[in-house]
Amino acid sequence: MSTWIQNKRKSSGISQSEVAKSLGISRPTYIKIEQGKAKASEEQNSLLACILNVSKNTFEKGVGFKKISNEIKLKEIPKENLEKFKQVLLYIISKVGGRPNIGQTALYKLLYFIDFDFYEKYQQYLIGVTYIKNTHGPSPVSFAKIEKDLEQKGKLVSVKSKYFNYDQKKYLITSEPDVSLLNASELKHIDDELERLASKTAKELSELSHIDTPWRVAKERQILNYRHVFYRPEETSVVEE
Repeated sequence: MSTWIQNKRKSSGISQSEVAKSLGISRPTYIKIEQGKAKASEEQNSLLACILNVSKNTFEKGVGFKKISNEIKLKEIPKENLEKFKQVLLYIISKVGGRPNIGQTALYKLLYFIDFDFYEKYQQYLIGVTYIKNTHGPSPVSFAKIEKDLEQKGKLVSVKSKYFNYDQKKYLITSEPDVSLLNASELKHIDDELERLASKTAKELSELSHIDTPWRVAKERQILNYRHVFYRPEETSVVEE
């Protein structure tokens, strides 16, 4: 198991720290899992399959599992459109990335609301990103992988900054996003979401996500279920009665 995960991680160009961050655990804890010295939870196995971008069958075969049983099964995790994810991220940064309040944490929450609000409106995935419940709100599992790929291709640059004396990681784009991957309704949805949310601080966005049903009903580090948007409170619902 450990050798397969390690080899797959390395071939994907993802560091141990990046995987650990996506799983919401420390790097030493992840290293123990990768070395076979600690057993991953079923939730973590589901997330690892997503991070490594492999199918349910491939993951189960690779790690030697006969069956994965989980509250959210692998087949229930949406298949992310990674190229679309890259272009949506670049588009968001091109629109609001220069604002002083928009760092990595705020981007996490903007992506979450863009994805989950679209699903509530249209019952379809815009990107289908997998998010987990972390202390400060929903975190996109594949963000580190997407960030690394865009940086390696010279399309994205990350810089360290300060916002009200807090450390902040900001992003600059070096090429325009390919919006041809997005249809008119998707672009309008993203623009509307940015108009509604991008002026909020990371703290305000986190607090808003904390009252949203998908985050509120999930356990710590559990995958957020898109279907829970249909049970949202008034404060976060985007569908008019």
